[in-house]
Amino acid sequence: MIQKNGTLQAGNVSEPGKGLVFAMACACGIAVANIYYNQPMLGVIARSFPGELAPSLIPTATQFGYATGLLLLVPLGDLMERSRLIVSQFLVLALSLLFAAIASTGWALLGASLLIGFSASVTQQIIPAAASLASDNHRGSAVGSVMSGLLSGMLLSRILAGSIATNYGWRAMFWLAIPLVLIGATAMALVLPLNRPATSMKYGSLLRSLLQLWRSEPGLRRATFIQGLLFAVFSAFWTILALHLEQPPFHYGADVAGLFGIIGVVGVLAAPVAGRLADRRGPGQVVSTGAFATLLAWLVLAGWNSLAGLVFGVMLLDFGMQSAIVANPKVIYGLKPQARNRVNSLFTVGMFIGGSLGSGGAMLAWKVAGWQGVAISAIAVALTASLASLLLQHNDS
Repeated sequence: MIQKNGTLQAGNVSEPGKGLVFAMACACGIAVANIYYNQPMLGVIARSFPGELAPSLIPTATQFGYATGLLLLVPLGDLMERSRLIVSQFLVLALSLLFAAIASTGWALLGASLLIGFSASVTQQIIPAAASLASDNHRGSAVGSVMSGLLSGMLLSRILAGSIATNYGWRAMFWLAIPLVLIGATAMALVLPLNRPATSMKYGSLLRSLLQLWRSEPGLRRATFIQGLLFAVFSAFWTILALHLEQPPFHYGADVAGLFGIIGVVGVLAAPVAGRLADRRGPGQVVSTGAFATLLAWLVLAGWNSLAGLVFGVMLLDFGMQSAIVANPKVIYGLKPQARNRVNSLFTVGMFIGGSLGSGGAMLAWKVAGWQGVAISAIAVALTASLASLLLQHNDS
């Protein structure tokens, strides 16, 4: 429970208020947005550093930094006082954005982007913190609400960055991001209760325990496997979409491809609903529903070659992906409460690997067999995820 002195004892929880959950959702969205700001600004950035290779590597560096943060920073939430850790990461993120805003060369911006991704992994500190603040019966709802903030940040970041960079230049976006991040840090400092970590392990032992956790928890492996498959087909779509829209019968440019991100509102709306359903009916059923929705999405995308088919397919794909990504944490966070951050680290790294493989596989399939090759490959992966999810549903029941 949350004591009068504001300290959260490990293992005891009360229900977090709506204001606290809303603040965590906003902070999560503010943090995750920094990973995606650079994507719509790459052309503008490249023109600032003509002839340099570094700008083309900025998204990769940001994602690599994020993955490194997942492995090296997120487990610290089990070892350190979590609220102070979250605030500290926000402050490092603000400093990283300052380095990006004043970067005089493409390589300096590349280094700043690496640090931005590394510190932006604070998103995955906030989500298990929300899970720790809620009881078992309300954990899915709390996580779902915070996930809505994360999804909103992913959605709005590209739209905001594209508009700011077009009108004011790419540096303006990084300058604007600094006060936003500081607002997130301030909010977390004010509202998050102190917690007493459940482990006194040394950092090296903490990292070594990741392998033991992976080996000893089949539920974690299964949830990570399913989510990795779903994120693979999700990433495959977004990797190929712009290329597909350039082809007949569409002949659209990158601006139309960007507008498809607005359809991501379906995922934002689905997240809290999926969380509540996971609390009431169990996460297995929600994950299974999400997996089959993803499979149906790719069947639609493969067979309905029109703009309406793309829109409907994206809505199904986003609904399925986000339903599963909210319900699966309900499974993994209940496995070892004292190791929630380490469990989350393994889960998100596995999902990230799946997304990377999905993007690479989609590019290969596109070169070999075009859109139908991508769709057939994605259908096979989504079918595997759907069948695997039935095992999760069986265990949950």
